[in-house]
Amino acid sequence: MNLRVSLPLAAVAALFSFDASAFDRLSVTASHALDIARPAETISVPWARVNDALPQARSQQLVIKDAAGRTLAYQVTNVDATAKDPKMIGAAYGELLFQYDFKAGEKSATFTIEKSGATVPPFPPRTYARFVQERLDDFAWENDKLAHRAYGPALKAPAAPGSDKEVLVTSGLDIWFKRVPYPVVDRWYNIGHDHYHEDQGEGIDMYNVGPTRGAGGTGIWDGKQLHVGANYREWRILANGPIRTVFELHYDAWDANGAKVAEVKRFTVDAGRYFDRIDSTFTFSGPATLNAAVGLHKTPSDKGQEVKVDFAENKADGSLVQWVTQRSFGDFGVAVIVPSASAFAADARNGLVTAPVTSGKPLRYHVGAAWTRGSPFATQALWQKHVADEAARLRSPVSVSLAAGR
Repeated sequence: MNLRVSLPLAAVAALFSFDASAFDRLSVTASHALDIARPAETISVPWARVNDALPQARSQQLVIKDAAGRTLAYQVTNVDATAKDPKMIGAAYGELLFQYDFKAGEKSATFTIEKSGATVPPFPPRTYARFVQERLDDFAWENDKLAHRAYGPALKAPAAPGSDKEVLVTSGLDIWFKRVPYPVVDRWYNIGHDHYHEDQGEGIDMYNVGPTRGAGGTGIWDGKQLHVGANYREWRILANGPIRTVFELHYDAWDANGAKVAEVKRFTVDAGRYFDRIDSTFTFSGPATLNAAVGLHKTPSDKGQEVKVDFAENKADGSLVQWVTQRSFGDFGVAVIVPSASAFAADARNGLVTAPVTSGKPLRYHVGAAWTRGSPFATQALWQKHVADEAARLRSPVSVSLAAGR
């Protein structure tokens, strides 16, 4: 979901070879090499380049348009909220983000960025994340396609004698399937557990995680056994919509066949996408490398659904694709894509994709899901094609070139 920003020398020269005060717009050209459609492609422009072309541009006073003159929603990420900025150059900012839907066969698109001269109201949020202390320290996130959650320390804590507190120890990841594009996380937590386990018009929490990897949880595979951590301990939100949400979950060290392994997961959640990006950084001492595993629960449906589950392994793109047929709740697909995958494996509960990891260096992978009642993927074949298209997009990122003009 992150795009490689390629700045040709000619574009860089254009930004600096004239008096910057003469520029009143920045032209952005995004291009790629695939023939497939690329909906909801996130275009990323470093804020420093925006400020070079449009000195003292304000994050809340921009207009971005495509070649047809349509105004696009945008987001500016903040990488250092404590930064001093006496020169008004956006010292705290990281990237300017906006999205575009490439049609099949459309391999290039051009956009303009200009100062608006007035404050632009906030755009409707299409991604969102928050710590849910009131529900035993859940951490929940969503975009306009899906919602997810991870489980925190309060859920892991033992129940007091005589209480009916739920206890679950897991670092697996959950899915909430949505019918609607608007945010549901706050609404569903407000109506309560028993309500969101029924489809009341907005979707349903029907995915079963338990002590498994759920949809994209990780562990260390020693060739025979999967060694996993417990519930996340700390969280940190780095960006929170409207186009991209970025956050981290920190997991305490666990024993992996004699090696103590801790993990930090960084999630990148983009609007309009059925896949999230996860960068998992494992920290350990002793061995030079370990074999990490990304998993999918083998039997993730609720009880009574007469379930049939199919798995497909694709060594070429490191994907493990699951299709779950149910009696009455609709069917759904789940997948993980691990570009650096070395092999596939399984234990009693999980299908696994394995990849070597070095201490302190992130393992990048992608987790996706879709429901027949809330997505265009009505069949297993359509879901498998979408996963293949997503893998192709990852192999062929969009490149971005910039030119300042008048």
